[in-house]
Amino acid sequence: MEKLDKKKLLFVSLMIFSMFFGAGNLIFPPQLGQLSGTNMIVSLGGFLISAVGLPVLAIAVVAKAGGLHILASRVHPKFALAFTVLIYLSIGPFLGIPRAASLAFEMGVSPFISTTLTSSRMPLFIYTLVYFGIAFWLCMSPSKLVDRFGKVLTPTLLILIASIFIFSLFKPIGAFSAPTGDYGQFPLLKGFLDGYMTMDAIAALNFGIVISIALKQMGVTEEKSLVSNTIKAGAIAGLFLSIIYGMLAYLGAASQVRFGATENGAQTLTNVVFYLFGQKGSILLGVIFSLACLTTSVGLLTSCSQYFAKLMPKISYKTWVTMLTISSTIFANIGLTKILQFSVPALTAIYPMAIVLMVLAFANSFFKGSSYVYLFTMVCTSVVSILDALSQFGLKFSLLNHLPLYSKGLGWIVPAVVGALIGFAYGILKDGIVERNKDLEPNETGM
Repeated sequence: MEKLDKKKLLFVSLMIFSMFFGAGNLIFPPQLGQLSGTNMIVSLGGFLISAVGLPVLAIAVVAKAGGLHILASRVHPKFALAFTVLIYLSIGPFLGIPRAASLAFEMGVSPFISTTLTSSRMPLFIYTLVYFGIAFWLCMSPSKLVDRFGKVLTPTLLILIASIFIFSLFKPIGAFSAPTGDYGQFPLLKGFLDGYMTMDAIAALNFGIVISIALKQMGVTEEKSLVSNTIKAGAIAGLFLSIIYGMLAYLGAASQVRFGATENGAQTLTNVVFYLFGQKGSILLGVIFSLACLTTSVGLLTSCSQYFAKLMPKISYKTWVTMLTISSTIFANIGLTKILQFSVPALTAIYPMAIVLMVLAFANSFFKGSSYVYLFTMVCTSVVSILDALSQFGLKFSLLNHLPLYSKGLGWIVPAVVGALIGFAYGILKDGIVERNKDLEPNETGM
């Protein structure tokens, strides 16, 4: 088996980290820390399960399956096409990429311009043109992403975030406060649900293509080596993510007493940085947000373009990058608030299906890869998750309120388990009937 040296493996891991670590990864941990207070460690544990554990699991199962489309085909070929396209579009040009660009503007540029200009759409339009111009240039050479991300951009980002944390140790911000809301009653579960919003478990399903190409560029071509090195790199990236999330959550938890409650993690982080570094902190914060969002956008643009180029080979990779960059620019100019209004329902519909698919792939050998288990489980899960998403647009389905854990955002779990049991039982029953018919065939022929 081909072995990748430790230095190259580290660079691939840093590339993966940079593709994961975007807008939500910066704002959700500080918010979690602020609201969980003395329960920060427990809430952070739940957050790490969904924001780190699930993405790393996704990288592993997709690598072993040979790609997202092949994995989703275990449910049904038509489902595989629809689900994979939906995943790439939602995490890509329709939600994930525009959200990253809009947040980068809000945190990196908006604080430096006047109120009059802020109310105008022109600054955002100019910024997104420059932002996506740089992203487009980086996407044109996907083979160079390991060098550009792993050796330059990601180490810079890590150093900047670590500097804020280290500086806070020498200039203490404050003490942890009492937890609020569900962070007091269900800290682990609330942290787990917060991890949804990073979108990383879905993004991880997409990034397999980029990771595979990067490893092949380094001379790793054997299938077993690709899978092994992908999983190793994903695990190391997960370790980096966990460390950074811990730092950000600590900063948020320490800020509650001094600054009080804020509307979101971006404001929390802004208060902390301004306290530690003064007005100059706005520049530091702007660079951090811009780097984080840009690397994520490039990773998503690259993976989406490579997928669609493979799906429709008549249209080249470069053409897809161009089309997706233009569409992302258009959607980014809708504004962060409107993007977030659509992102929550979209995640509500897609995330449960993605999680269930990953869990089934992980337990594949237990039920011997029965297609019925995949099919019934996914049907039960998707019905609940789609209805739940529609309810967030004002369509109410009272039946959902009777599902266990629905009030906690996990109403899909019991239906998924029921679907898996039905699929498993149906598979055994049908296989038994088939075997019985085979046994009867010789007798009937002999008569």
